[in-house]
Amino acid sequence: MNDGHAAAVTVIENSWIPMPDGCRLAAKLWLPADATDHPVPAILEYIPYRKRDFRAVRDSEIHGFLARHGYASVRVDLRGSGDSDGVLHDEYLPQELADGVEVIRWIAAQPWCNGRVGMIGISWGGFNGLQIAALQPPELQAVITVCSSDDRYTDDVHYMGGCLLTDNLSWASVMLSYNACPPDPAIVGERWRDLWFQRLEESGPWLKTWLEHQRRDAFWQHASVCEDFAAIRCPVFAVSGWADGYCNTVFRLIRHLDVPRKGLVGPWGHKYPHMGGPGPSIDFLGECVRWWDRWLKDIDDGVDAEPMLRAWMQDSVSPISDDRPGRWVAEDEWPSRRLQTRAYVLTPGRLEPGGDNAVTNAPPLEIRSPLSVGMFAGKWCSYSESTDLPTDQRLEDGGSLCFDTAPLEEAVEILGQPVVELELSADQPQAMVAVRLSDIGSEGTVTLVTYGLLNLSHRGGHARPEPVRPGERYRVSVRLNHVAQRFPAGNRIRVAISTSYWPLAWPSPVPAALTLHPGGRLLLPSRPLREADAGLLDLGVPRVAPGPTTTLLVPAHREWTVLFNLATNEATLQVIDNDGQWRLDELGLTIGYDVTERYRYANDDYATLRGEVVNSRSFERGDWRIVVATRTQLTSTPTHFHLNATVDAYEGDERVFSTTWNETVPRDNI
Repeated sequence: MNDGHAAAVTVIENSWIPMPDGCRLAAKLWLPADATDHPVPAILEYIPYRKRDFRAVRDSEIHGFLARHGYASVRVDLRGSGDSDGVLHDEYLPQELADGVEVIRWIAAQPWCNGRVGMIGISWGGFNGLQIAALQPPELQAVITVCSSDDRYTDDVHYMGGCLLTDNLSWASVMLSYNACPPDPAIVGERWRDLWFQRLEESGPWLKTWLEHQRRDAFWQHASVCEDFAAIRCPVFAVSGWADGYCNTVFRLIRHLDVPRKGLVGPWGHKYPHMGGPGPSIDFLGECVRWWDRWLKDIDDGVDAEPMLRAWMQDSVSPISDDRPGRWVAEDEWPSRRLQTRAYVLTPGRLEPGGDNAVTNAPPLEIRSPLSVGMFAGKWCSYSESTDLPTDQRLEDGGSLCFDTAPLEEAVEILGQPVVELELSADQPQAMVAVRLSDIGSEGTVTLVTYGLLNLSHRGGHARPEPVRPGERYRVSVRLNHVAQRFPAGNRIRVAISTSYWPLAWPSPVPAALTLHPGGRLLLPSRPLREADAGLLDLGVPRVAPGPTTTLLVPAHREWTVLFNLATNEATLQVIDNDGQWRLDELGLTIGYDVTERYRYANDDYATLRGEVVNSRSFERGDWRIVVATRTQLTSTPTHFHLNATVDAYEGDERVFSTTWNETVPRDNI
């Protein structure tokens, strides 16, 4: 719903922020109408997603809301993106962070700002909010970070448990597409074409760089604020969702930061909580204003007296449901001393309560999963579309080793990070293990609760992987993603273990068999009820400011299709994620975005693995018509990854730029 607040707002479509080297960054401003006479604190969102077009509606709803509530709100395109000068060469480079410090300094010096600045951002903007806070610019006095990470290797789109995520390919293609887009001539003038071609020629496919760093080295340590949590000295509000890929970060931040901090985790995917699903969205922008009021205006509104962590305790639900029923719960500290460890022993087919005494006379169990395990896993980082959530896990469990509890005699509630300890051996030097925790309903349906991956070469850490010695037994711990879940009485809890999880993660070089020896355990963070939860503050319903008027020309189209061709024995997961085409009426600008992803294999043969992402973005106003089309493809052999990428750019009916990259990167214990 639109915010009913009536405060007048002045919108400045574009303002140039000069950098020390002469580069100019493009900013859009939403200011309280009297801010020049009565300066106010400012809020910065600093991202590469084009303030002029693709994020115009969202930006107006968010930043207009903040301006209506007494803040100067500033949206800046990173160097090399949108209407800013320069070329964007990668994520979170020192140049980006240095520019961010200069932007904050510029904002604080404006006549409409009283010198106090906060940062807000989701994903990229959540990352660099933390990273810039660690640089300690004195003007930056509070941060709201949503769906972000403190550790660029362990919890980001690139790797998970030392396994290569295919979201790495997907995200690289998204950025290849963004970086091929031109600035708007209406903003930058006649320079637009020169700036466009500079980007086309110099940005390149980031996937190659990311593949060249397959272990946690200095490349990933840079801008990972977990390297020194003490460097962050301003208050931090950390937010994520259980369907998002970044929920673990919230728990590490509230545990390790030594500043005023608060954590919020809802049922949502990778979206701001006032926009998100599945499950109930909230008045998140209202919560943001409360946070800013406390730390940027010194209003004693009780924010710092509230529980450190608030989380959505999910109820049992059908695996094909888009709903996420549940209730809000809270903890005053993290880790919470209220939590207890509930242990189960893995025995053949069963999870037996009481994990202190492992069963030693059980036979070993062997698993070599087909590549089909993972086809129904959903997306590593869900955008809360009904298409990208996992479905009934019975479709996956046939290629896995499964361990079930008896029907629960009473409800079990967990909050935190489940861990599965395994005693295992492998028959190949490179192997992976995927572990899923699921809820078995009374009708036999199986709903995924959380999961974790481990590249066994990374069993001792991600910095110095060591191949497995075939046949040797190892004790490993697989840490699953944090979660809050209620398993009702009568349901059963399942642990499922597989040796592949394609296409969520790239498989090992060759098929590997794992032998599970007696001694495996499931450790659940059991949470007792808390009476005070009944009195938690109501988080309300979403409010936003009015956005610009738009005309929908081509509707969005989402599909998530798994096809098994029995004639060719080929399996394909196809994802269509088209935003369609719409016109920003005030600008007379029509924009469109289409993307198709395909992940394939044939004959259960690892040599046939292939991921491909095709993107198209279009811009049209009068006789100015631009289309950029990109394609990124990744394949592998037992020893190398092979990358092919293309960019084609069209002005009117003429193709004005075309280039192709063919790159080979050795596999490094992956």
